[in-house]
Amino acid sequence: MTTPYSTTTTPARFLLLGDSHAGPVGRAAKAAGIPFAGGPIGSGREFTAGFYDPRGDDVVFRGAEAESRYRSFLGELGVTGLDRLTVPLVCTFGFSAHFVATTENWRIYRTRGGGFPPGFLGGPFFDALVRAAVRDALAFYAHARRLGLRVLAVMPPQRVPGMSDREVFMAAQESVRRAVAELGVEVVDLRARTTDASGLQRPELCETDDIIHGNLAFGRIILTDLLDRGL
Repeated sequence: MTTPYSTTTTPARFLLLGDSHAGPVGRAAKAAGIPFAGGPIGSGREFTAGFYDPRGDDVVFRGAEAESRYRSFLGELGVTGLDRLTVPLVCTFGFSAHFVATTENWRIYRTRGGGFPPGFLGGPFFDALVRAAVRDALAFYAHARRLGLRVLAVMPPQRVPGMSDREVFMAAQESVRRAVAELGVEVVDLRARTTDASGLQRPELCETDDIIHGNLAFGRIILTDLLDRGL
């Protein structure tokens, strides 16, 4: 699940932390020989609310496996906490919009005709609901920025599983994108390069026999963008 970094090679260019959507990025970097530390430390649903606690200027992840992997990655970088990080942080926390967009969670807001009220999606009430759902992901980004870190957040593959409402997915990720950008985080938004006319992920960039993830080719596109940004 993780893509480790070896300290026997050249210094890492970035720390990668996230859910499974971080996997293709790590695989692409490893295949290209780009040194980095990190990888996925859990599933997307774990990194929305209540997943970490502050410890001074560092953080402690509540999940034992996530915390263990985080400490291991820091060790590879030769640092003891987030506040000691000297390379950019690349992160996917909060961007698993298909969890936020679970269809059953939004039925109450639909009209009798089955649609949403005009202006609901993307409106202030909807935006507040989404931000509340990913509140600790936003708090994590805010904390990292207060530490003076350069933070880059990667938007998810444009894939909507059957459990999720496509309209809500599209609107929810926009809410998250805006909220993260407001914190001074660089948002890696490659939708114009990775989707077709439907607005969904192009088939050649989708993981085979998988309904959610992008593949190695998708990871390479993200990696290229990161390198173009100077990482």
